Amino acid sequence: MKTGESKTNATNEPLRMKEIGYVSPRTGVRWIPVIGLEVHCQLKTRTKLFCGCEYHFGASPNSITCPKCTGQPGALPVLNREALALAVRAALALDCRVAEQSKFDRKNYFYCDLPKGYQISQYDRPYCTGGGIQLASGKFVRLTRIHMEEDAGKAIHDRGDMTLVDLNRAGVPLIESVTEADIQTAEEAHDYLTSLKEILQYVGASDCDMEKGSLRCDVNISVHPVGEPWRTKVEIKNLNSFRFVAAAIEYEIARQVEAYESGDPAQHPVQETRLYDPQKGVTRTMRSKESAHDYRYFAEPDLPPVHVDAAWLARERSTIPELPASRRARYVADMGLSVKDAGVLTSERVVADFFEAAARISGKPKECSNWIQNELLRMVGDPEVGATRFEEIALRPHDLASLVELVDKGTLQTNGARTVLREMVKTGKNARTLVTELGLEQVQDTAAIERWCREALVGKEKIVEDVRAGKPNALNALLGPVMKASGGKANAQLVRETFLRILGVS
Repeated sequence: MKTGESKTNATNEPLRMKEIGYVSPRTGVRWIPVIGLEVHCQLKTRTKLFCGCEYHFGASPNSITCPKCTGQPGALPVLNREALALAVRAALALDCRVAEQSKFDRKNYFYCDLPKGYQISQYDRPYCTGGGIQLASGKFVRLTRIHMEEDAGKAIHDRGDMTLVDLNRAGVPLIESVTEADIQTAEEAHDYLTSLKEILQYVGASDCDMEKGSLRCDVNISVHPVGEPWRTKVEIKNLNSFRFVAAAIEYEIARQVEAYESGDPAQHPVQETRLYDPQKGVTRTMRSKESAHDYRYFAEPDLPPVHVDAAWLARERSTIPELPASRRARYVADMGLSVKDAGVLTSERVVADFFEAAARISGKPKECSNWIQNELLRMVGDPEVGATRFEEIALRPHDLASLVELVDKGTLQTNGARTVLREMVKTGKNARTLVTELGLEQVQDTAAIERWCREALVGKEKIVEDVRAGKPNALNALLGPVMKASGGKANAQLVRETFLRILGVS
């Protein structure tokens, strides 16, 4: 929410934002939100964190389990080295300090989807600390830590009077990143999550598919009057979309302000865990919030400490690609793209890689940018194309570069090029072949174009007068008849030049 905008609290009274914080219309008090995020991200490994089960989303319930991930007596965990490598890559990309030695701990609590009765996580010695993300606004959001842990299973509560448990996710490798309480608005939270998702996808640590549960967010939030100490924080658990994160924060700020201003201490926020109901747009109590001692952490006796030596760390660091923020800045500075266009192109690494290759081959970054944004990205999800992701579109960078070249040379008009591009994607044929097959090559015959132009000028004395009077845009009314006569194939620039020559206008 930007300065001067308003938001609605639980009683539909607007809270006006002014500078930092939200000003209550009831009391005039400026309330400062204090927000921290805990983000659980599934690592992009073939197998689970401590066993060899090959996890894939959508499998039949309880079909991807073994004695290790179901907590059978005597089954011992073995750390997945690839999971550690991906976790380290994520840490390096976020400028964290990777510990030379870390350890795993047992986090003890009972729930039906936790088969061992504890979760293997990291407590006092996580694998990395520090780091953070700089938002587009320039604000830097600090990370406290990132730790590795295994996921729990899934409890299904919508079966009437019974709860079903699917343990397929039990043991799936996660990293949990925890920010400092540096965030103060829903917009900052959204921007942080967007940047985090981009970075994790760029380095290949995760696909961050929220619809499949690969990225989940918990929000810790409190409010306090400006100049006063921080107050009790509330956790909002298991938010699975950035939109829900922003909406939950907006609601919770208003709810807490209203509670403090009620004058009744019994209504003041308490330390608890709440859930967000997207249907009603409200948060509601889930359970009282546990503290660290409630989990009775102790070192995992079945796993040795984790060692990351300098040589291995250097090898992982060498695999980190150029990150989105750096690419955006380079596209603007070196390629002349707008900030908005650069943002769209770098939101996914596969799109950015495709764009750079096409731009390098064609030498025309702006044109490639336009075709990718206006045509290719719109094909994602198109049933005729059959691609649900950009990388599934059957087109190579040099194919797009060849199409850009045909348009630039005047061989093909823009409308015809759209047809050709779609056919390229559907058939796999190259642009030049399709131009010939579809009969879309522009007419360059100057004699034919002059004949069509002279026919279009018949009876158009007013337009002729306007053009000769210094109004060249009046020619636009004559382009249509020429295009119709040529079947849409006349070179538009050549048509315009021919009109001006006939009329004696330089």
